[in-house]
Amino acid sequence: MALTSKKGSKHLSRQDKRTRATKQRLLDAASELFAQKGIDLTTIDDITQGADVAKGTFYYHFTDKNEVISELIRQVMAELVRLMEERCLAATDLTSLLESIIQIHIDFFSSRWEDFVLYYQGRADLILKEGYTGLELPFLEYLESIENLVESVVKQDLEKPLLRRMACAVAGFLSGYYSFTVIASEDDDVDASLQSLRGVLVSSLARFINGAIRQEEDNQ
Repeated sequence: MALTSKKGSKHLSRQDKRTRATKQRLLDAASELFAQKGIDLTTIDDITQGADVAKGTFYYHFTDKNEVISELIRQVMAELVRLMEERCLAATDLTSLLESIIQIHIDFFSSRWEDFVLYYQGRADLILKEGYTGLELPFLEYLESIENLVESVVKQDLEKPLLRRMACAVAGFLSGYYSFTVIASEDDDVDASLQSLRGVLVSSLARFINGAIRQEEDNQ
């Protein structure tokens, strides 16, 4: 049982720390296997072998593989959202905001290939009729974060559907370009390739967003 000090901070017992470490080891093993084999082909046996724990240990921490996937995606997307909200505070216009968002994604995924694969596979799974459950919320929170950031710099009251289209355009540009560059690139410096085209991506996204705003104003 966790003890609470007078200041309200929680001190974990050794058992609690071991339990958390074991759970994280299962998550780390699953993340690596998902990047190697894909979400569908990875089994619970694969995960327990990768984490070097018994199968019963898996079920102590998780109900099924779906819960592992949901937890991993929640962690990745929550951290990405946190970085965007922290590092975009200084953005005062659409161009600087988009530049920051793109740079954040480059920095975030540059040394975290497993996380990008999970992000991409999880996003793709959302369009399936029979996919993994519980994946929607982290992605919706991610889109909502982009919406809030865009709205903060355009300084206009925009309708929710329009903001959602803008957020989808930003997220789609980034994930689509990144994934196809990985496939087509003859070298491993995918981030340098994306970095070199950042200006083009920014100007394209800015034109799309400004055009959508003008169209919305014309329709009013």
